[in-house]
Amino acid sequence: MASLAQHVAGLPCPPLSGASRLRPAAPRRPPSALVCGTYALTKEERERERMRQQFDEASERCRTAPMEGVAFSPEDLDTAVESTDIDTEIGSLIKGTVFMTTSNGAYIDIQSKSTAFLPLDEACLLDIDNVEDAGIRPGLVEEFMIIDENPSDETLILSLQAIQQELAWERCRQLQAEDVVATGKVIGGNKGGVVALVEGLKGFVPFSQVSSKTTAEELLGKELPLKFVEVDEEQGRLVLSNRKAMADSQAQLGIGSVVLGTVESLKPYGAFIDIGGINGLLHVSQISHDRVADISTVLQPGDTLKVMILSHDRERGRVSLSTKKLEPTPGDMIRNPKLVFEKADEMAQIFRQRIAQAEAMARADMLRFQPESGLTLSSEGILGPLSSDSPSEDSGEEPTDE
Repeated sequence: MASLAQHVAGLPCPPLSGASRLRPAAPRRPPSALVCGTYALTKEERERERMRQQFDEASERCRTAPMEGVAFSPEDLDTAVESTDIDTEIGSLIKGTVFMTTSNGAYIDIQSKSTAFLPLDEACLLDIDNVEDAGIRPGLVEEFMIIDENPSDETLILSLQAIQQELAWERCRQLQAEDVVATGKVIGGNKGGVVALVEGLKGFVPFSQVSSKTTAEELLGKELPLKFVEVDEEQGRLVLSNRKAMADSQAQLGIGSVVLGTVESLKPYGAFIDIGGINGLLHVSQISHDRVADISTVLQPGDTLKVMILSHDRERGRVSLSTKKLEPTPGDMIRNPKLVFEKADEMAQIFRQRIAQAEAMARADMLRFQPESGLTLSSEGILGPLSSDSPSEDSGEEPTDE
C-alpha cells in the first residue's frame, strides 16, 4: 500500500482543462510556515488563545474551588457586614444623603445594605407637591427618622416630618411656658371656630376665643395674634386664643398714645380702624372739630392714618380712637389730613401735657384739704414736694431772703 501511494504521488498530474480560467490559484504559504501539515498561529491568534486558556482555568477554579486563595470565609464576610451595619430600629435617627428624587419621594443613601426611601408625605410638615418644594435635592445630607420597613423588599421608610413635629411641639410648649404671643395663619374653620397654622402645627381657635365677632370665611387666609391655651402632644391637641393675645396687646396701649392704623370699613356712625391686629372705632364725632356729614368724603377703606387712643375696654376688647385731638387747627382733618398725619406725635404730646396738668390741678385741689401730705403744685401744674421756702397757708407768712 505504501509503495502504491509513493508510485501515485510520483506521477505527473496535468491541470484540468479550463481550471486555470475558472479561478486564480490560492497563494501558498512559504514552506517554513508548514508544521505537521497545519498552519502556524499568528501573534494575535496566539494571544487570544492564551487569554482563552486563562479564562477556562479561572472558570474551572470558580466551579471546583471558589474560596481558593481567599483570606476569609463567607461567614467572615457576613460577620463583617453585620458589625459595620447601622441601627435600623423603628424610631431611631439615621444620617443619609439624597441621591435620587421621584414624584413620590426620594431615595436616601444611608451607607447600609438596606435601601431607604423618603415618601412625599413624610418630607415636610406642610402640604407640598414634590420633595423639591421642601428643599430636598440630590446631594442633600440630612438626619432622618426610621418610621417603618417594607416587608416585601426590606426597604426602610424614612421621615423628616416626624423630626419636625417633635421640634414644633417642643417650641409650642416653650412659647406657652413663656406666655408669648405667636402669629398663626387661618387655613380652615367650622361652626365652632377656625384652624390656624402655628409653628407648622394645626391649632384650633374656638370662636369664643376670637376677639371680634366674625365668621370662618371672613378670617380665612388672615394672620391672627394667638396665645397657647393647651399644648398636648400625646393627644394631638393644640388650642389657641386670639382674645388673650389681643388683651395683652391692648394692655400696652396707653391713653393718649398715637398709633398707626388702616381703615377697615366705614359705618354711618364711624370708621373701624385696624391698629396692629386690634379693631378700634373712630367715631364720627372724633374725626374732626368740624362737623363731618359724610365719612366717605374724609376716609376710605385702605387709608393709612395716625390715631390717638382715647380709651379701651380690655374685657370687651373695645378701643376708642380720635383724629380730632391731633388736628393742629380745627377742621384740618377735613381740609389737610396730610398735615394731621405729620403733626400727630407733636399734637399728642401737647394733649398729654394738658391732661397731666389737669390731673395735677385736680390732685392739688384735693391736697388743699390735706396739708399733711407735704405736696404742692408748681406754676407749670406739676406736683412736687413742699419745700421749706414755700409759703405756709397756716401762717400766711411770705418767704424771706436769707
